Amino acid sequence: MVKGILGIQILGMLFSIIMIYFTFLHYKRNDYKVEGFFLWLALWIGFMFMVVFPTSLDFFIKGVLKFGRRLDFFIVLGFIFLLGMTYYNHYIVKKNNRKVEKVVRAFAFRNKK
Repeated sequence: MVKGILGIQILGMLFSIIMIYFTFLHYKRNDYKVEGFFLWLALWIGFMFMVVFPTSLDFFIKGVLKFGRRLDFFIVLGFIFLLGMTYYNHYIVKKNNRKVEKVVRAFAFRNKK
């Protein structure tokens, strides 16, 4: 049970609520499909749960994964996330470069005729 809510927990909850609101706005603007909306909604609710109950994953973090501290787990998780996002961004940039190159070649070919 939560003994007292700290200032950082209040900030985390406010952040989650704001991000849920932004996710809802993007969904209403058709930026997300239903699956994407529910994925982000679940992530923000999970983040809010972790902020309010920070010891809820201790069994998994300390018992199963054998991390000494929660912070170590979240730092490693953050690095994994950043590496994954870097790879994804690299993939998207290369894909866009190929598309731009294809359009430029087609435009140059048409102008040459």
